[in-house]
Amino acid sequence: MRRISNYLLAVLALAFTAIIVMAFTAKSTNGKASKNEKWKTGIALYSFNRYPFRKALSLSKESEVKFVEGFSFHNMGPDFDNKTMGGLDASGVALVKKMLKDNGLSMSSIYVSDAKNATEWKKFFDMGRELGIKYLVCEPSKSQWNTIDSLAGIYNIKIAIHEHKKGSSIYWHPDSVLAAIKGHKNIGACADLGHWVRSGLDPVKCLKMLDGHIIGIHLKDIDKSDHETDVDLGTGSIDYPAVVKELRRQKFSGYAHVECEHNMEDNQKIVKAAVQHFNTVN
Repeated sequence: MRRISNYLLAVLALAFTAIIVMAFTAKSTNGKASKNEKWKTGIALYSFNRYPFRKALSLSKESEVKFVEGFSFHNMGPDFDNKTMGGLDASGVALVKKMLKDNGLSMSSIYVSDAKNATEWKKFFDMGRELGIKYLVCEPSKSQWNTIDSLAGIYNIKIAIHEHKKGSSIYWHPDSVLAAIKGHKNIGACADLGHWVRSGLDPVKCLKMLDGHIIGIHLKDIDKSDHETDVDLGTGSIDYPAVVKELRRQKFSGYAHVECEHNMEDNQKIVKAAVQHFNTVN
């Protein structure tokens, strides 16, 4: 009898272990509790640049994210007298803050395209402090490196240099970003995977070069044939399993924003699918 009891206990233990494993596996493969959930996956609002700010936030909420990245040249729409984000006054920034809260969203970063001096940069840092952002994305001239690094330290808001494609920016290659980072402890990188492909670079190799310096990532995918046209995430030339593997190796824990630049008149389903794909890719 004791032998049979021990046998039953062993069977029950194995069954219990199997249930636990199955539950963990199910949890780790759905979009809300994936292996990548520690990464803060969000949406770059440039994906919805055809829409005013209110609508862009609504589309982001429908895409089931918590984080968005603003951009300074966004026409914010009638709620803001059609001013750009960079042209907002204190009352406009307060309305942005309220709209974000109403949608259950946080603005993690702002892409700044038009700051030319310390006064203009300070305006974006002030805006960032009010909105609780973590970093500004930009492509600054060399003459601005010291200024923005100093302001970033004062405001505790990092600078992430965006890597646009070759011919559009001096920062198309990781080497130029590393040059800006050197001696500037508050400057890091915004790794744009798609623009690296457009520049003829391997995204995984570029990530390796920037190991330890990546603050944020722009997620997109590029057509396999022309290496230029945006396509749905996971269907193009970027090896996302290899990207994810490298990010895990680096113990990356920053922000990754989907930036969809195709079918922009009606792309909410594409953006949502991209978020889900990145969150579940192995």
